[in-house]
Formats: sequence, C-alpha cells, structure tokens
Amino acid sequence: MNTLDAVFHALGDNTRRAVIARLGGGPASVKELAEPFPMALPSFMKHIAILENSGLITSEKQGRVRTCRLREENFALAEQWFDAQRDLWESRTDRLADFVENQLMKGKNRDG
Repeated sequence: MNTLDAVFHALGDNTRRAVIARLGGGPASVKELAEPFPMALPSFMKHIAILENSGLITSEKQGRVRTCRLREENFALAEQWFDAQRDLWESRTDRLADFVENQLMKGKNRDG
C-alpha cells in the first residue's frame, strides 16, 4: 500500500478520524485517546498502529506512557490529492458552462 492509500485507509474509520481530531489539539497519551471509545485497549491499539503506519501520527514511549502526536507531512499528501481533483473538476465544469453558454447564444442568434 502506498503512502496516499495508507492515509485514506487510516482516515476511512470514524474512530481513527476522532483520534486525529483530538490530536489536533495537541499530543495525548494513548490512555487519554482511548477513553471516549467503548473498546478494549488492544483493539484501540490496532487503530493507533494503522495511524502510525499511515504516517499520520507518531508515538513515543516514556516509561509506561505512550504519547501520540500528529505528523503533518502526510496530511499534505492528501491535501495535494484533493487539490488536484478539485482543479480537474473545476476545469471540467468551466468547460461545460462555456459549452452551454455558447449553445444558448447560437440558439438565440438562430431564432433572431
């Protein structure tokens, strides 16, 4: 799986998106991140592993506490992909609007 695929896979789950949203407020321990979710810690750790493998977060362990934080680089990859898609579709809709406008003008000129 390439990096962009891993990013979208990671963001395709509500729990992982909630973790990302929480980390937007700053680093947090795994325990803090897991508290809102009704699941066992081993299950939650699978979400953390997917987020780490995607490169969206990083974690470091100090003593018994593992702290997670966002890594912004791979968010830029997703943003660039969305920007490219937006540019493509805006270009297509602009061309469609020009085509429709030209057809309307031709119809008006023909009808007098």
